Amino acid sequence: MPSMHPMHFRSLRAPILLLGLSSALVLAGCGGVAQRKVNYEPEAFGSTTTHTRDYQATEAETCEAARRALLSQGYMITAANADLVTGRKSFQPAAEVHVEVEFRVVCARESTRGGGKASKNTVAFATALQDRYGIKKVNNSASLGVGAIGSLSLPFSGSDDAMVKVASETLTDERFYDRFFALLDRFLDGPQDEADAPQEEKPEKPAAGPVPAEGPATTYPVNSSPNRG
Repeated sequence: MPSMHPMHFRSLRAPILLLGLSSALVLAGCGGVAQRKVNYEPEAFGSTTTHTRDYQATEAETCEAARRALLSQGYMITAANADLVTGRKSFQPAAEVHVEVEFRVVCARESTRGGGKASKNTVAFATALQDRYGIKKVNNSASLGVGAIGSLSLPFSGSDDAMVKVASETLTDERFYDRFFALLDRFLDGPQDEADAPQEEKPEKPAAGPVPAEGPATTYPVNSSPNRG
């Protein structure tokens, strides 16, 4: 059997390695594309009820009710006007974990077709963004600058704690938004119900009778006494 020359073996080995490397890169790229597609699969754009509600009120009334609802739950209002309300609230679920929720409500007038009377209905769009922060330790070493030899590192070091954002997510839990919209509805209808509630009628006082007319004064004769002087 003829023996294979070492140079010929190396010349055949190089294309085989190149082909294997190319195949590995193609498979890795396909895996990355599949992974990216999976991340966007839950965004089906099929539901319009999780983040929206309709109210029979003006834009200003709806956003004012949203502002009161957020204030009642401890949110710090960062912006508020006739068609937009934003608030922020902080949480501490663990010792080294900090969570902030930013709530945003947009009030838009419900458009009517046909050019009739302007509608008083308003659509409220609510979105909550949750940011998660973690503590990151940063090591610091002391250095001393000397003009002749430059900087000299000393064996003194310390660490500082810094809060770093580690995750950001839009909340999509329907129960979370159901509770908020129910509270908004209470603040929107509460004052109106009180205004429309029938007031108790106070009993009327009986009318005073007619004052009798004054008659002529009655006079009586006075007997004269004899003069004893």
